Amino acid sequence: MAGSSHGHTPAAWTGVIISFIGFCVASMFMVIASPVGFWVGMGIVLLGGVVGGIMSKMGMGQKPHFHPLNPPAAGREPARAES
Repeated sequence: MAGSSHGHTPAAWTGVIISFIGFCVASMFMVIASPVGFWVGMGIVLLGGVVGGIMSKMGMGQKPHFHPLNPPAAGREPARAES
């Protein structure tokens, strides 16, 4: 994937950082044997995915890229079977 910017967006970075913090919290509470703290950490992990998704929908994610010789399917004629 040379030349792409996959994952190099504010939405991706924010989602991953929040999820990483959640994993750290969950693992810390797993070591000290606190189930409530573990599940709070797992909730933070899910929050990271939600925040990243919302930011992506707000336009802070990766923009769709279409090759000039291969337009999106909506602009092409559908294939038909000949009988």
